[in-house]
Amino acid sequence: MASERSSILFRVRSRALRRRELLEFARRLEADVASGRPFCCLVTGDEEIRGLNRQFRKKDDATDVLSFPATAADRLGEIAISFDRAREQAAEFGHSVGDEVRVLMLHGVLHLVGMDHQRDRGEMRRVEQRWRRRLDLPAGLIERVTR
Repeated sequence: MASERSSILFRVRSRALRRRELLEFARRLEADVASGRPFCCLVTGDEEIRGLNRQFRKKDDATDVLSFPATAADRLGEIAISFDRAREQAAEFGHSVGDEVRVLMLHGVLHLVGMDHQRDRGEMRRVEQRWRRRLDLPAGLIERVTR
């Protein structure tokens, strides 16, 4: 039986997203950041993200990325990314929407491996910066809010 690999579910249509490249990126994160544990990433719109945020975090607003850790040790968990937020943030920070989705995916995976930038005294920020440099990504979420 073949081992399960990371996957991406697209609930938005956009020529700005190169699906094959994003799947390759997800699988690189799986191998390099997640110690080989697969994850699933949902790319959807603000409406669905808002519903997930309301259901699981009791916050009635759209956000850019949500992370849901798995209960099984062989899987990392799931990430939900708002394409609408990614598109707006990409325009605001001057890079492609594909790069923004990658930034959000990296951020989500770091949460899935147990990092928490609200409690770790800058550890997640430092780790995210190192990975962004290795992966040739623009400024990350934590770095944007700490400037």
